Amino acid sequence: MVPPLVVESGTTLEAALAAVRNIFERQFAGAAAPVQPLIDHISHFRGKMLRPMLVLLSGLASRGIPEISDEHIVLATVVEMIHLATLVHDDVLDNADVRRRAATINHLRGNQAAVLLGDMLISHAFHLCSSLESQSYSRLIGQTTNLVCEGELIQNLSRQNWELTEDTYLDIIYRKTGSLIEASCRLGAMASTENQAIIEALARYGRGVGMAFQIIDDVLDITGSPKVVGKSLGTDIEQGKLTLPMIHFLACADRPHRDLLINLLESSAPDRIDHVRKLIQPSDSIAYSCEQAQNCVDQAIAAIGVLPQSESKVQLIEMAEFVTARDK
Repeated sequence: MVPPLVVESGTTLEAALAAVRNIFERQFAGAAAPVQPLIDHISHFRGKMLRPMLVLLSGLASRGIPEISDEHIVLATVVEMIHLATLVHDDVLDNADVRRRAATINHLRGNQAAVLLGDMLISHAFHLCSSLESQSYSRLIGQTTNLVCEGELIQNLSRQNWELTEDTYLDIIYRKTGSLIEASCRLGAMASTENQAIIEALARYGRGVGMAFQIIDDVLDITGSPKVVGKSLGTDIEQGKLTLPMIHFLACADRPHRDLLINLLESSAPDRIDHVRKLIQPSDSIAYSCEQAQNCVDQAIAAIGVLPQSESKVQLIEMAEFVTARDK
């Protein structure tokens, strides 16, 4: 389960997140009738609302006082729109049928509708962000979406590259996942303070949490249970996308086991995903990947050591620790 939200001097994060949901719904209230059911359906994909929560908590923690502004709420909504767009597009790329225990948009209405819906979400995100007075927010959102798209493209072009290095993998997951979580923390801090040391500390925190989150996601793709995780698993294996557990296995396993993994990844056998999971799960590669994720979490927590003590800072630490403890 997600760690409980905190209350600071009468300001609840629950109320702020409710405001985020409200703004999201108002942005799409005028959508054409055929589109509205798809907008309603993606509400199933919100889940933990990690990124909006990080915008709000970073804003609070920057000064150690309870002050959530309208800017924070808008920025939190913007990052959630972009995140949902990436999920819709990811499901197309992965041919996924289930997301958070609900049917994916591509499964319901096909790839074309899913791609267009993802584009619509991104367009609304930029339109909403442009309503803020400072253009620095829009520039950061634009830079971040560039990184996300590049990361997805690099990963796509790296499919079935059995020589993919750990450094390249880390660069991919920073772009496709870490950059948006880093931006969420940076945006929250920017809306609260001009202290660059505080802003950079929270950005480093976000980067570490984002990297750890994706590594654990990739571990769960191999070790997780679909019923617990709540989405299609084995998609990395099926698509020939090497993740950290597979990269480590290929680098450390003896030649027969290395060749076996490559043969399974290149196979079209219907049970190849189960065979790959059974091959990697007992190896040291899972523990190694979890250790790297924990290192990222440790770096994230260390980064915010400069922040003033507050309940929000405690919550950020708890959220970072939760990343490596989760099973979904």
